[in-house]
Amino acid sequence: MAVDAARSEEGFTSATASRVMLAACRAAGLDDRGAELIRLGENALFRLASAPVIVRVARGKEWLPKAQTEVAVSQWLAREGLPAARIVEDLEQPILIDGHPVTFWHLVVEGDRKATYGELGGVLRDLHSLTVPEGLVLPSYDPFDKQALRLDRAVIPDDDRVFLRKRWREVQGKFAELRFDTPKGPVHGDAHVQNLMVDGQGRVILIDFEMFCYDHPEWDLMVTAVEHHSLGWQTDEQYADFVTAYGRDLYDWPGYETLRAIQEFGMTTWLMQNVQEDEDTAAEYRRRIAGLRNDDAPRDWRPW
Repeated sequence: MAVDAARSEEGFTSATASRVMLAACRAAGLDDRGAELIRLGENALFRLASAPVIVRVARGKEWLPKAQTEVAVSQWLAREGLPAARIVEDLEQPILIDGHPVTFWHLVVEGDRKATYGELGGVLRDLHSLTVPEGLVLPSYDPFDKQALRLDRAVIPDDDRVFLRKRWREVQGKFAELRFDTPKGPVHGDAHVQNLMVDGQGRVILIDFEMFCYDHPEWDLMVTAVEHHSLGWQTDEQYADFVTAYGRDLYDWPGYETLRAIQEFGMTTWLMQNVQEDEDTAAEYRRRIAGLRNDDAPRDWRPW
């Protein structure tokens, strides 16, 4: 379903996303009064006040295939019985509003605790054990699929853009030499602990299927391994729980350093999209690109 598919040229800001959300709610017959922006990242997420629904607005029409994958994956995981985010079933989606794909999700009412790293390892173990059904066509993992758009559109200094394009080519060269010895299967593609929610009944729920793909499981282990070994975002005990639950430490794999370079580059270009939103975001972007410019320096990056 499409409503005015011309791409917005205003840039993806909270104001733009809000206008798209309002139009999407009207198209879907939902009451948008009191809707609240709860996150602006790769997508904008709004919580409706009128119904237990999350409205997810993507950055542009280039993200439409990913939105279609998200919907299909949610339907598949529901059939498998894996606790995961669920789309609102009686709406045709995704819909396209001013060139922005929009999807509608059931609100997960969180309980009084956050998911643990051990739980993340267990969820990934269960996910990787599933068999993708015939008819569900998933892309391969592409760590560079958004980088051209990000670099073209980001409001950053010219010397940063030149440096990032050079680094992008270097990382692509390392990626081309990467060799895996594991079979392919379902991969979440952005498997960090913030993409788990714990509901009021204590169920651990997997969310955010935008990067979901069919590829090697190392891509899902990459995030937590880099957060621990490079950034120091988990304690040794937390990371040990993750490794024990999953059954593998990616740090011991020869390809780890390549995956580290890919992950750190993606974390930096992801954040740079929102440097105009506030000074805190801009300051964190500066910390991250400074780290990329000095590979041997300790990372003082902050979770975002």
